[in-house]
Amino acid sequence: MLRPSFAVRVSRPAGRWSCELLAADAGDELPVLERALGEPGAGGWPGPFVLVVDSRLYFVVLRHGPGGLVRALISDATFQEWLLAAEVVERYGIGAEDGSSFAATVDDAFDDDGTGWPGGDLAVLADAGLPADELGLLLAADDLWADEMVLRIAERLGFAEQLIAVAAP
Repeated sequence: MLRPSFAVRVSRPAGRWSCELLAADAGDELPVLERALGEPGAGGWPGPFVLVVDSRLYFVVLRHGPGGLVRALISDATFQEWLLAAEVVERYGIGAEDGSSFAATVDDAFDDDGTGWPGGDLAVLADAGLPADELGLLLAADDLWADEMVLRIAERLGFAEQLIAVAAP
């Protein structure tokens, strides 16, 4: 079980996963989380990423992309009343108004009551071993809290033990 809010930096130096707790809550501002990524290309391949869970309601993944630009994914882009979610959606131009493009990528609609849609780069973890279609299916699981989704991502990629060590209450 993970704490309801946290931010971690995940990297794989020398082929071994490592997790570093950045914050015991999700109150950090987006620029602080972006700086935690380090310099583009300096963290080896696949490069490091930042995972943030906010109140078990949504999570964010940040990662360097080509040319050092930051790639972003938010598990529910409709949480605009939450500061971090609003910052991520605004800074990265993520559309929260319509999840039809996401719904087309999975068999069922993300959320039958129309309350939420993921946004951003579904392929953000593809080169680390989690293809966009698999991540999309995980995001479509409306019976999971954000921390449970992040734990499943960690299990799939192989850093669950390290994540639990730093993000457990």
